[in-house]
Amino acid sequence: MELQTFKQVFRDHVPTLQQARACYAVLVPLVALPEGLALLYEVRSADLHHHAGEICFPGGKREQGESIHHCALRETEEELGISPRDIEIVGDLDFLYLRSEALMYPVLASVSPAALQHLRCNPGEVDHTLLIPVAELLAHPPTFYRYPLQPLVDDRFPYDKVQTSPNYSWQRGQMEVPVYEDLPYPLWGLTARITYWLLHTASNTWSAPKAPEPHRDTK
Repeated sequence: MELQTFKQVFRDHVPTLQQARACYAVLVPLVALPEGLALLYEVRSADLHHHAGEICFPGGKREQGESIHHCALRETEEELGISPRDIEIVGDLDFLYLRSEALMYPVLASVSPAALQHLRCNPGEVDHTLLIPVAELLAHPPTFYRYPLQPLVDDRFPYDKVQTSPNYSWQRGQMEVPVYEDLPYPLWGLTARITYWLLHTASNTWSAPKAPEPHRDTK
């Protein structure tokens, strides 16, 4: 191979997860209601094989050649019937690594309150929707539960070829699972992680505007 080959391949390369098997996007919908901001969640259909009846954000797997934003908007329209015209993209949140060797990209957006009057939930995926006030989520943050991740390496690993003892101490890890309690439906795992990161980051970054300086008579 020539140096020019590497230059051509990597000059415009956009970094991602090496050997990622898939890429997912979810919309994180904020709705400005008269009583304050709320987050719009889906309650998953009871007929689903995984996480039935739990809370999630609209989203799904990105299709070939599709942008992250387009994926989030498309999935939201397919699942809830909300047109992209009623959605304003606010920004991209930090992406998450999934143990299935995929990446999930949360996209923060503002949804028109009027669009909620015309929701059409896809019955195969969504039972109904749920609005949870941001103030309530801030007042009752999640509890974090941790469990260990223990490598299970059998005797087929070629310790001799990597010149390492079979007693090699494989690095252990741990997983942290946030759980919002006292809600009508389970809010935990990735959806809770996105929720907590969003509100924690926003509340710790935002600062109240300074009060105007009192008028001073210079006479």
